[in-house]
Amino acid sequence: MKNLKSFSSPELEAFLISLGMKRYRANQVYQWLYQKGAASFDEMTNLSKEERTALNEKVYISSLILIKKQTASDGTEKYLFELEDGNRIESVLIPDEKRLTLCISTQVGCSMGCRFCLTGKGGLKRNLEAHEIVDQALAVKGLLNKRITNIVLMGMGEPLANYDNTIAALKILLDEKALNFSSRKITLSTAGLIPQIDKLGKEGVKVNLAISLNAATDDVRNKIMPINKKYPIKELIACCKRFPLPKRRRITFEYVMLKDINDTKEDAERLCKLLKGVPCKVNLIPFNEYEGCEFKKPDEKSVERFRGILIEHHIMSITRKSKGAEISAACGQLRGSN
Repeated sequence: MKNLKSFSSPELEAFLISLGMKRYRANQVYQWLYQKGAASFDEMTNLSKEERTALNEKVYISSLILIKKQTASDGTEKYLFELEDGNRIESVLIPDEKRLTLCISTQVGCSMGCRFCLTGKGGLKRNLEAHEIVDQALAVKGLLNKRITNIVLMGMGEPLANYDNTIAALKILLDEKALNFSSRKITLSTAGLIPQIDKLGKEGVKVNLAISLNAATDDVRNKIMPINKKYPIKELIACCKRFPLPKRRRITFEYVMLKDINDTKEDAERLCKLLKGVPCKVNLIPFNEYEGCEFKKPDEKSVERFRGILIEHHIMSITRKSKGAEISAACGQLRGSN
């Protein structure tokens, strides 16, 4: 039996017409799925009993199984979800003043192999389907009594390595008839898959782009991010310069700071030179340590010195405050395990 959420909006319309329903029913069902979060056809009260029975016989409505919820002292919440095949993923809800940001996963595991990231230690198990990406937002939304304001695709996996499903999920998140997020409130983070970044720029799905850079030289980035051997820094920055940004938007460069690896004054100066001419901001992320990791977090003085150099060169920069580390919900700590 097919999952109703696997249909795109046009596909859903065609499917309902094939069952003898009126065309306008597609909008109603679509809104029940994504705006009202219906978990069964019985909830779709503006459909006739016969129509609901016909749907029950042909399709089903997917939902994630919440296995565990953890809450950190700073208010960060981590959700462990089980998929239909028994695989597990994690999503993180991050409160921050006026924003409530949900970090969602796009893959079970990750194949990028970044040495500082716990998520990639277990490798890639599979891509998430589009509805499994969206279902994270629906599941968390159903548990809250307040509105999620921002979505970041920064959880488990590399979104652009699961390109088609990621784009399909983004279209649902952005659709005013579905979850109706503003394109300014969704950020896609990538390790730097150049062909897919170029493709995204032509896609017409205008979300914020974040690049996990983490080094200013190929020598360092090769050692901590294997993807750099395929797509080196010079080519990646050229790709960023040609990426079609909407007015008043910038590319975000994420820079995980590793003690004695990429946190020196010279590293900061090289980074300033590298990013010259790119409309951007830099998020400095002091490394979130975990058991058995080979890297260390730099001291606060080193981080502030690094940021000061960026600001002196007129590069917008913030130091991202780590949240949820005590429950392994911080950047690079997601595993999808219980």
